[in-house]
Amino acid sequence: MTRDEILTRYRRLREVSKQHHAAVLDVIAPHVVMDYAKRLGLTQGKVVVLDRTEDMTLAFDLAIYLAKPGRSHPLDRYAEAAQFLPGSDEATVLEAMRHAHFSIWRVERLHETAGLVLRDLLRQEEIWLVDESMEKNPPLGGALAGRLFTPESFAMTTGVLVPVTRSLMKEVSDKIPALQHATATAIARDPRFAPPSIGSVLPGARRDRFVTNTHRCSGSGLRSSGLAHVM
Repeated sequence: MTRDEILTRYRRLREVSKQHHAAVLDVIAPHVVMDYAKRLGLTQGKVVVLDRTEDMTLAFDLAIYLAKPGRSHPLDRYAEAAQFLPGSDEATVLEAMRHAHFSIWRVERLHETAGLVLRDLLRQEEIWLVDESMEKNPPLGGALAGRLFTPESFAMTTGVLVPVTRSLMKEVSDKIPALQHATATAIARDPRFAPPSIGSVLPGARRDRFVTNTHRCSGSGLRSSGLAHVM
């Protein structure tokens, strides 16, 4: 595809994904979103308080892409209720969203046609990302946490990519000892890993609320885990 064809297709799929992200919230209980907002430091009592309206997108992302224990996945419930026509853009994008994967991504370079090339630092794989906003000011060499899904030959973000640091990854590993000995793929799929990583962008976020064990570990444990690729 030419650059114009790629961007035209991207814009169509991005619009469909926005519609899905808005509609799926109807199958998620409000208290679930509020719980994530609280963990991200976006509430005072029972009231959501935002410095920026886009901060709430972080809570929505976690509520949409993380299933609560004992509950079916929100996107599965939404897909079952929506029953989009197989092969339609709506069905294609939703299926890709259901297989979105979280990781830490390093921005390697601009793609030769459109978008950027990112490296998955947990799986050590490259992926082609199309994102018009990021392409205009690419954070080359920077590390970002977030989910990508692949509805085409290129990937797209779920709407949230936040910068992360080496010190944050050390903190996450220290607070979630089980991650120290897990494989890179297991870490990327662990629902405890995404919230503190995404929450790092918010100064008021209480990352300790995302973990169940705050045992401190040695650096050697960290180096033996899949997080060593990030460190």
